[in-house]
Amino acid sequence: MPHDGTSSYESSVERAFEILSVWMVPGKPCIRNTPGFHYLGCGICDGRVWMIHGSWRENTEKHRMEVDMEINEYLQVVTQWLLTSGLRVLLILGLMLVALRVARFISTRLFTLARKEKDLEFQKRVDTLGSVIRYVLILGIIIVSAIMVMGELGIEIGPILAAAGIVGLAVGFGAQNLVQDVISGFFILLEDQIRVGDVVQIADKGGLVERITLRMVVLRDLAGNVHYVRNGQIQVVTNMTKEYGRYVFDIGVAYREDVDNVIEVIKEVDEELRSDANFKEDILEPIEILGLDRFADSAVIIRARVKTKPIKQWAVGREFNRLLKKRFDEKDIEIPFPHVTLYMGQDKQGQAAPLNMVVKPATAPSELKTDL
Repeated sequence: MPHDGTSSYESSVERAFEILSVWMVPGKPCIRNTPGFHYLGCGICDGRVWMIHGSWRENTEKHRMEVDMEINEYLQVVTQWLLTSGLRVLLILGLMLVALRVARFISTRLFTLARKEKDLEFQKRVDTLGSVIRYVLILGIIIVSAIMVMGELGIEIGPILAAAGIVGLAVGFGAQNLVQDVISGFFILLEDQIRVGDVVQIADKGGLVERITLRMVVLRDLAGNVHYVRNGQIQVVTNMTKEYGRYVFDIGVAYREDVDNVIEVIKEVDEELRSDANFKEDILEPIEILGLDRFADSAVIIRARVKTKPIKQWAVGREFNRLLKKRFDEKDIEIPFPHVTLYMGQDKQGQAAPLNMVVKPATAPSELKTDL
């Protein structure tokens, strides 16, 4: 069998030796010696006759020695790397684990005192901020550790950072609205501008806040409509229930009424409302009379305001208006409605032009006509 120097040669030699141990009869060679070769024996495998000679064994032993040398060189390289870069990689991984534990500890302890508050929504806000800070710290630690490990493995970091920068730029352009929403939502939560249960006016939409996330605020208005407002679209936040609420009254009475008397009646109504068991817990302070605010077309406007618990100002205001209307009716205080005074003017002598009025009888009151 010729020597082709391939791996199939080695397997063939080993198989041939196995065959010889079974098929070769001692003292009875099954093929004659070939000049130039040291005959070792022969056998049959897969329908072919195999002959083993000395030169094949010598080549096999030489090849095995070369393989052993390559393995030794590989082991030396691996051992050297483990003693240098390998130790540094292990050190980096160990420090990464320690840093991750420290990050979790800091993000947890940072808001521990805040979690002791009884306000459930405040605790939710604290938990949200804590999770965001923890996520940012963990992500930064992992990225830095991965870059350091790649450097120890001999990987060029420069091209990877350049490619990551290009990908990040492309993603930033494609998801810039999402990034803007997340950043705006983070600062809304951090600054405690809005809480669940507040009544707010944002992005030309108003209503009760039902949910706050890093991406959007969900509002439900008085009619039951739900508005989803992205945090990136919020430029101005008008919170009408922050810490307390106020209801402003613009009370109009006729010009003939005594303003001081009307103010006293308003104070009496406020005392009556504050003594009501259904509303006294919601009113924080007595009504504040700001005074005569302006002269309208048909009335003088007295402005006042009341301070209540958050989101209670509208209920208190409606009840106050109901009681005030009843008290005005009892005191015969006129709440004017719009009307027009007809003035014919005067001539240079101060005389008014005559006004002729003709009233024609009609068959029905609705048909009454007046000619001027």
